Amino acid sequence: MDQDGNTFATYSAVIEWRHGRKQRGGWPHYRGTVIFVSATRFETIRKLNSLMKEEEPTELTKRASVAPQKYGYDSDCSTDIETQSQQAKKSKAPKRTDPAEEFLKLYDVPGLLLSLRNIIDSAAPPKRSRVEPTKALPALPGSPQSRSSSPCATSLSLPRSTLSSSTSVSPSLTASQSSKVEIHPGTGVMVEKLAWAYAINANSATVFVRNLLTAVFPVEILLVSNLRGNKRGGGEARQPLDKNKLDAIYSATLEKWPGTQLSSIGRNVMKTLLENLGLAEYYDKKLTLHTVLQISKNSITDVPIQSLSDLPWSFLKRLMMLQRTARNVKCTSSDGAEDSEEEWDDEQDTAESNCSLSVNPLDILTAVFLCSDSFLQQEMTVKMSMCQFAVPLLLPNRDKNQITLMLWAMRDIVKKYRPHSLSDSSRFVEERIALSDLPLVSFVRLGRCNISKSEILNKLLSNPQQYTDTFVHFNMDCGNINKKISDGLVEMAWYLPCGNKNIDVFPEPVAVANLRGDIRDFKTQYAFLCKASAAVFVFFESQLSESEFFSIQSQKSTPQLFFVGNTNNESIKATARKLNLKKGNFIFKAKQNDADFVDKIQNKLQDAIENNNHKMSVVRLAEIARNLGIFVDEDAEVCQRAKASADGITSNINDIVQFKTKELPLQGEILMKLAKLEKEECRLKEVGDTKIEDYKNDLQEQQKELRKEQNRINMSATMSCFIDALSKSTLERAYFLKWLKINLENRSHAVLPLLRELYKQKCLDVCRNKMEIAELDKKISNSSLGVEHFIREMSQLYEAAVSLPEEDALYRKQLEHLPRLCAHLLLEGYSLELMDGDSSNIPVKWISSVFSELNTLVKPKNKIMVVTVLGVQSSGKSTLLNTMFGVQFAVGSGRCTRGAFMQLIKVTEECNAELNSDYIIIIDTEGLKSPELAQLDNSHAHDNELATIVVGLSDVTIVNIAMENSTEMKDILQIIVHAFLRMKEMGKKHTCLFVHQNVADVSAHDSNIRDRKFLLEQLDEMTQAAAKMENKLEFKKFTDVMNYDTKTGDYYIPGLWHGTPPMAPVSIGYSESVYTLRKRIMEVFRGYNPSNISAFLKWTKDLWTAVKFEKFIFSFRNSLVADAYIKLCTEYNKWDWTLRKQMHTSASEAKMNILNYGKFENSEKGTIEEVRSNLLQNADDELSKGEDEIINKIKSYYKQGEGHVELVESYRQDFINSAKSLKTELLNSIIRKLDDAVSRRNGMIKVEGIKKTYMDTMEKKVLNLLKDCREKKTNMSDSMLDEAFENMWQETVRTLSDTGFQSQDIKTKVYYHLTKNLKSRGSFMAQSLDEVKDLSNQGYGPFIAHKDKNVVSKWIYQNQIKIVQEMSDNLIVDCWESVRAKGKSKDDYDDTYIREILNMIDEKLKAHENLKLKEDFELSLKLHICGFASREFQKIHDQFILDNNPRTTLEKAKQIYHQAVLPPPTSKTSTPSACGSVRPRRARTPSKQTRGVLILYGEQKASKCDVRGWRAVE
Repeated sequence: MDQDGNTFATYSAVIEWRHGRKQRGGWPHYRGTVIFVSATRFETIRKLNSLMKEEEPTELTKRASVAPQKYGYDSDCSTDIETQSQQAKKSKAPKRTDPAEEFLKLYDVPGLLLSLRNIIDSAAPPKRSRVEPTKALPALPGSPQSRSSSPCATSLSLPRSTLSSSTSVSPSLTASQSSKVEIHPGTGVMVEKLAWAYAINANSATVFVRNLLTAVFPVEILLVSNLRGNKRGGGEARQPLDKNKLDAIYSATLEKWPGTQLSSIGRNVMKTLLENLGLAEYYDKKLTLHTVLQISKNSITDVPIQSLSDLPWSFLKRLMMLQRTARNVKCTSSDGAEDSEEEWDDEQDTAESNCSLSVNPLDILTAVFLCSDSFLQQEMTVKMSMCQFAVPLLLPNRDKNQITLMLWAMRDIVKKYRPHSLSDSSRFVEERIALSDLPLVSFVRLGRCNISKSEILNKLLSNPQQYTDTFVHFNMDCGNINKKISDGLVEMAWYLPCGNKNIDVFPEPVAVANLRGDIRDFKTQYAFLCKASAAVFVFFESQLSESEFFSIQSQKSTPQLFFVGNTNNESIKATARKLNLKKGNFIFKAKQNDADFVDKIQNKLQDAIENNNHKMSVVRLAEIARNLGIFVDEDAEVCQRAKASADGITSNINDIVQFKTKELPLQGEILMKLAKLEKEECRLKEVGDTKIEDYKNDLQEQQKELRKEQNRINMSATMSCFIDALSKSTLERAYFLKWLKINLENRSHAVLPLLRELYKQKCLDVCRNKMEIAELDKKISNSSLGVEHFIREMSQLYEAAVSLPEEDALYRKQLEHLPRLCAHLLLEGYSLELMDGDSSNIPVKWISSVFSELNTLVKPKNKIMVVTVLGVQSSGKSTLLNTMFGVQFAVGSGRCTRGAFMQLIKVTEECNAELNSDYIIIIDTEGLKSPELAQLDNSHAHDNELATIVVGLSDVTIVNIAMENSTEMKDILQIIVHAFLRMKEMGKKHTCLFVHQNVADVSAHDSNIRDRKFLLEQLDEMTQAAAKMENKLEFKKFTDVMNYDTKTGDYYIPGLWHGTPPMAPVSIGYSESVYTLRKRIMEVFRGYNPSNISAFLKWTKDLWTAVKFEKFIFSFRNSLVADAYIKLCTEYNKWDWTLRKQMHTSASEAKMNILNYGKFENSEKGTIEEVRSNLLQNADDELSKGEDEIINKIKSYYKQGEGHVELVESYRQDFINSAKSLKTELLNSIIRKLDDAVSRRNGMIKVEGIKKTYMDTMEKKVLNLLKDCREKKTNMSDSMLDEAFENMWQETVRTLSDTGFQSQDIKTKVYYHLTKNLKSRGSFMAQSLDEVKDLSNQGYGPFIAHKDKNVVSKWIYQNQIKIVQEMSDNLIVDCWESVRAKGKSKDDYDDTYIREILNMIDEKLKAHENLKLKEDFELSLKLHICGFASREFQKIHDQFILDNNPRTTLEKAKQIYHQAVLPPPTSKTSTPSACGSVRPRRARTPSKQTRGVLILYGEQKASKCDVRGWRAVE
């Protein structure tokens, strides 16, 4: 028997067929009981005739076909009856006598049927033949049906269409009653009439040809031949069949089926359909998600569907973009002829012509699923679920005679719903639908039914105000087309309540299964549903004779059965009594409308669920499937290996936080510290008075220690398993990552809801719970665990390894393959974490290596374009990208991931030139302005850094603005533009597209012209303010920084859901609007110059460096706030400087009072400590007064309301606190200065005391020395006396403690104040200043204002250059004079000196704003002035230390004392006298300098030296 149920042999048999019918063009699904067998079909007929005793019937009339009912036959039913008009349309042959009619007359077919029925009944009395309803069919004259009044007359299930001739194909007859006919006129090929009648009732060209082959050729020839005589399999070549006879058969075939291709005859139905759909090549080599997501011509243009091969791609394109019309795909009609009066085509003819270019949506769905790999199936299922389409549960494969349970395909569906049984109405359930234990209700069909089961199901699951076509039905586009391969498909859908009693159809969740086709043909599927379901609803027409399908009703595990029909009758009642069915098991529509009928079914279904606790998850359904021999998609060996690897990792997770600490130790606190140190190395916020280079070296050492700490930690077993799994084959790696993602998200689902609920409660009182909120935020972040955390750990393993010295090259080499693994993941469509949201850090070395490997893999096809989306949290930005490009960024997955992620999409070769790129990088970011971060102090900085990075990297930025958060996004944009203005390089000009979500008004674009204009005005105002702040006045508009067009740059998109979730499908308006946006992005790409991967990587590193150096603007909500803050800072700095100068003067006077203590008669009374206390009290009073003045000025400034001061209201208390801190700072400074003065004065008093006693001591020692010389009669030369004096001096000075001052590095102090002065400037200033390192090489030679070597530029701007140079020279002279004046005061260096110099520079530059001086000029000028000033200030400080150290002062007086004690030198060298005395030197009058020194340090008369000197000699 062939695949269509027809025999090749010449013998014939009478068979009783049961439980099914032959499918069109496919394998039979019924069983037969052989009654008897004969050598030929004709012998069988003769045997039947010999059993008949009735007279010959009257002449038969031709069987008429039946038009469809209201619903037509249910879409599950393969309608094969053709109307007479269709028959006439198909056949253009001349009318001839139909041998089928002659056959019916000759052999009394109705009588034969009756006789055959009697034989069957007598052979097997308990059994009954299959009964099919034939209510709509006219009775054959003379048949039992014509004499019966029963509406349920039966018919025997013989091969299809035995009683009908679909197309009038008439062979030529040699005689009116000849037993043979010619199959095609003029061919001479004859067959028996019975064989011809059998052939012309075939339902396909293949069956027709096969029937004729068995009739034309003997079976012996057929067994050793084939059509063309070629080899079959690996055997020998066969003999070809007679060509003339084959041509005759083909001609007859063309007459019956015009347009039939010879190559299509004998083809498998499913394979033929796949070829027509263009999917044949993907049947064995499966279609992948990566291929579907590629940017191709089809995905960026609206090309009409011209052929059947376009249907699957159109379906996939629409489905990936969540279009609810995805299943409504059909070819565009090619009939473009104009109407004419001569020729009219009725609607039926038009429908018939279109059918050849149409395919049932279920066939398309089945074909695509059969030709897709597991991951595409999974993604399609997720998208279908979002569109509220029923998804395949049992997928039939007619070619392999296999049924597959689609468990893996459903694994990724996550649903949120709120059942009425929840005690807290604000809570909800979120879980994977494959794991949910739900009651399953199945809907099946027995025989034909004129009630559309699928349409009734749609109404059953839909709220009256929210109808959804969950299941494909007859009245949908192409729903009336006969199914070819989708019979036996079981679809599943879910009803999930939203918690609102006025909306919900059912209060609790329900799963619904729908079997396509007749249960008699699909027993396995029916048995599966009976075992799995809590209730089964059987749709039937008018009788229930197939009792064996329901004979297991008494078993306890059997679900409740409900029979749904049109009308009741006696036959149904009899069957009900026989099966012991009650009235409650039946639902009849009768004369009810659909609404009442659906209500009836809903009530029955609800009662069935409440009375039956039988619940099943899809996972548990897999066990039932395996027991029935149904293949489960997850049972594939590679899938199970990957699952074992993933389970091996996640099975160890008991506590997520502990797991991350133990198994992923390189991130967390260590990574946070590294990121903080890396930014501090650039921003230097905590440098203080420390030398810059020393501070940076210290930071670098800390980073090295942290890297060493990372390297000391051995790679965890979990990470070893993870990396090993990634190193497997592409398919196993894909399964592993998906399983790992599923397992991790399931873990997070169990933890995060409780933490979020607690967080929600704490946020009710932010002020009191700020610390707890921050702690909870940290806990939520730590409790989030996804695949990205493992990739992040992998990146840290790599970064720690590459930081090792060269001697550890072996360990580095072991990890060198990690970036290549990640590059492969990118190419396979997985996301890569670009910026770690927990630490706000980019692992530059890791990203660089990954992109370098990626460049190697794809080179030379390495041109890229970048698309980024920005939006506040929960604004639908990830869903927007997923809908637009079909990607898989996480949305509502139960995790709290932060940062930025990128995904790679390939551009097909046909679009490379058009889009100027080989790949498109899609960057998705975490939600900005998240409530979790809003409570933290650095929330603005985190959001602004992230936004600046991703916008800076992108060619097109989609700014996702929901109506309720437009202000926040405008703030973010302002900061981004401001940050760009402050950068050294802005990169290429980025295109900005605004997407306004939740705007459904069709006139939104026109109605919001004013709003768009106002938005642009705000952005322009912000840009001007930022440009003025940064002294870049050439930027006057927002469009000077970013490309934006008010006409084409705004898109208004309706809400995502069409109705109330979770039962709401995706809005058609949403998906269509997103598709329009996608086409616009492609248009933008056409006008862009692409960058390659290497250039993208370089720009990423440069941009990240600029962001790290930016330490001011990111702290603000927007640029206007920053501008207002700077203005307030400017005023405050004036008040600050005034008080500092005032207190500097007061401190200097107080210091002099202490230093002069006791020198004059009118000096202060009391001790020096009392004097200090009095002076300090006076300074404190003066500071308190100054503090109050500043606070009053701050309050007055806010009252005036100038300069957008209302925007910085939150900073009011900060400035007041700064005034209080200023008082504390200045008071501490004064205390330090007074203490230093007291210390200096006490030291001087001690030195003066030493001086007073020193000469007496020296005199005694000299006299003793001379006395010893006389007594010993020793002659001493001058050198001997000098040596003796030196020894006595050192011995005496050694007793004096060192009370001097510590020397300081004034250059470092000046550099620190310069960086502080430039703190509010951009990252360009910070980066340029960081390159300077210190001021040692600054300030030498003349200052050159214009350093551009371009001669043309100098000539054009020569007047301005001259003015700037003169201004600079004058300023430098003024600063030099100020520095020299400080040196003359003999005071120590004070920080007010450099602050005064910097203020002078700022005031001069402000006075010359009209010159539009650049940042680099300002930096060069300040570096030059601070360079020479720092050296001069260092000299002042060093000299002050030298002059005011007591020991140093005493050392200076050494020579004076030496001259005073020893005789003055003569013109000749002194020689010892004969008596041993020393010849006296002439006394020398002290010089003016000596007298000054002596007077300064307490000597009253310089002449005392002379007297004492002579006395010593005497």
